[in-house]
Amino acid sequence: MAAALMSMTAVAQEESTLSTSLGMDLVSQYIWRGQDLGGVSFQPTLGIGYKGFSLSAWGSAGFDEEDTKEVDLTASYSTGGFTIGITDYWFDNGPGYFKYKAHDTAHVFEANVGYDFGVVALNWYTNFAGNDGVTKSGKRAYSSYVEAAVPFRISGIDWKAEVGACPYATTSYNANGFAVINVAVGAGKSFTIADTFDLGVNAKLIANPRDNKVYFTCGLSLACL
Repeated sequence: MAAALMSMTAVAQEESTLSTSLGMDLVSQYIWRGQDLGGVSFQPTLGIGYKGFSLSAWGSAGFDEEDTKEVDLTASYSTGGFTIGITDYWFDNGPGYFKYKAHDTAHVFEANVGYDFGVVALNWYTNFAGNDGVTKSGKRAYSSYVEAAVPFRISGIDWKAEVGACPYATTSYNANGFAVINVAVGAGKSFTIADTFDLGVNAKLIANPRDNKVYFTCGLSLACL
């Protein structure tokens, strides 16, 4: 009984502790859901978590002055394999950050829900407010993206294959109806440096069947432990 109580206390203390994340990626090209959003880019991330809840900030700044700057804020909750969340995307090619009017904003608000079964992870994302795309008739499209991702490991390297599609028409993904916009396979490996940092290297081959384009990207990531 004493051993069981000590074990339960240790688990409770671990679950009640705040966790933080701090890192930065350097990518050769910013490809998001099969779409080209910029060239070589720095992408920092900062987050905090508590008992399955998390708040995070992510950004992207390209080397080219013409590349769009991006700041994303995400609130999410995860338990087991289930995840639900909301993300506020903001891009600097429109109205200023604190502009939130229905037809005068550069923010896009997206909700997501997903489940990781271990052998495959399924996720659905839908824009519900902000600067969303429109349908063929000019109405709000509630633009959506659905993706299946399968992780696997070969020779000590972590791999992932993914397929993503836009289920219906929207100008956000330049789709006139259902369209597969992301077919990708990537691999990565990380190394611990002096028990302080994780340094990762990755490469990814991406195809967008709808646009008839292929991208091959690589990146370096640095995360504090």
